[in-house]
Amino acid sequence: MSQHPTPVVQQPRRIERLVAGQATSDGAGVKLTRVLTQDLQRRLDPFLMLDAFGSDDPDDYIAGFPDHPHRGFETITYMIAGRMLHRDSAGHEGLLENGGVQWMTAGRGVIHSEIPQQEHGVMEGFQLWLNLPGRDKMNSPWYRDFKNADLPQFTTGAGVSVTVIAGESHGVTGAVTRDATQPLYLDLYLPAGAAFCQPLPSAHNAFVYVYLGSVTIDGKVVPAQRMALLANDTASDGVVIEATADAKALLIAGRPLNEPIAQYGPFVMNTKEEIYQALADFRDGKLGEEAHTSA
Repeated sequence: MSQHPTPVVQQPRRIERLVAGQATSDGAGVKLTRVLTQDLQRRLDPFLMLDAFGSDDPDDYIAGFPDHPHRGFETITYMIAGRMLHRDSAGHEGLLENGGVQWMTAGRGVIHSEIPQQEHGVMEGFQLWLNLPGRDKMNSPWYRDFKNADLPQFTTGAGVSVTVIAGESHGVTGAVTRDATQPLYLDLYLPAGAAFCQPLPSAHNAFVYVYLGSVTIDGKVVPAQRMALLANDTASDGVVIEATADAKALLIAGRPLNEPIAQYGPFVMNTKEEIYQALADFRDGKLGEEAHTSA
């Protein structure tokens, strides 16, 4: 990993509030923490959900997520530890391993499953739901798997290790870019005493989720398993994240769509009528078309 110059952030964002995730289960009983819940969808538009899962107890994850449908948004699955097999209704398969990412655009419809490929050990990772603009919700589905070595990575002069899953940071373009929502998705490892600066457009919604250690943002401590919702201020030009001890965190930001959100479980559209159509299509077997993939 090469070193890159640190951009200047003159008016850092402050923390609007800290959010503790809600313990829940999904799929066939996988225990997880829902960090970004439905009541925050408008505030954190274009992001719809963030789940964090992590356990060394197979009973918490072994049943996985059997066949289930999606329509109208994108899912970004990031594995920190463990192995998860993705399989869709068209017969495509992909194995997510340590540090790997799967980016899936559900578009007009995908039926897929995500099943752990281990019986022991730690399973840890995140799934982020990113909304699609109304004009793109019925596009053809698509997905791509990235091994960790395929993800752009760099180290700052302060020693912060950065994986750029989406967007752009310090002159490094991420694995995926999106024009409509302009998502930024960074995984940060901050050694003790290091600081990380990231410019952010003032109109973009942004948050930081700490999953190891703690960080400080604008003088306020963000402990592990907390999401710091960053305030929107027209004068702010970015965020500065500092660590007094080793820490790991996700920095996620994006341009809001400012469109109506109609959600029913795994379907996210703009109107109730579109949700009714999604349910009818699923019932009639019209939802699981073949997804386009790219290596």
